[in-house]
Amino acid sequence: MLLEIKGVSKKYYRPTKEASHFEAVKPCDLVVQSGRVTEIIGRSGSGKSTLLYMAAGLLTPNSGKVLLDKKDLYAMNDRDLSLLRNKNFGVIPQGQTGLFSLSVLENVKTPATLYADGDDYEKRALELLDQVGIRHLAGAKMNELSGGELRRMAIARALLLEPKIIFADEPTDDLDDENTKTVLSLIRSVADQGAAVLLVTHEAEAQKYADSIYRMDAGILAPVKE
Repeated sequence: MLLEIKGVSKKYYRPTKEASHFEAVKPCDLVVQSGRVTEIIGRSGSGKSTLLYMAAGLLTPNSGKVLLDKKDLYAMNDRDLSLLRNKNFGVIPQGQTGLFSLSVLENVKTPATLYADGDDYEKRALELLDQVGIRHLAGAKMNELSGGELRRMAIARALLLEPKIIFADEPTDDLDDENTKTVLSLIRSVADQGAAVLLVTHEAEAQKYADSIYRMDAGILAPVKE
């Protein structure tokens, strides 16, 4: 599966005396390929997360196209785009996300319940929780988890349906060194099994796991290693 970002940009309009808008991402091109980890590094506020969410079909760009196997994501209607995302994309968002009324296991299984296909997915959900080291918390609620445990729950949830493309926004935030390596190794293994990975991070350790590295600086994307 091939994801192509062509001339994509994002502006936020906020009339002030100095300027009428802020250009978070200047027009850029990027290709994310199956079997590879593509990493974007850069300081906070450089535009790297904005680019990731546009690539994931979650934030409409002001210009350019995002093509999944030549299909323009933003030319699709909302329902079709939602179906495509659920079937093909796994998103690990920045921050701590989860439905507080559900258990950890139920949260991990939510991608399967949105567009149910009849499968239970409980076995896979438990295997993923085991891989990220929190299977013993399967029955716990969100308010019982630490920040790092919430992060690992989100990673398991993103991988549940074996997505073809993983979008990971700072997936090792709140994690210690041991769990950082566990998560990065898991992301690397997912790519080695054929998935495409777009990884946004400031974690220096992550560069050891990446095939391609780009730097984002003031909204400008430039290659470091291709």
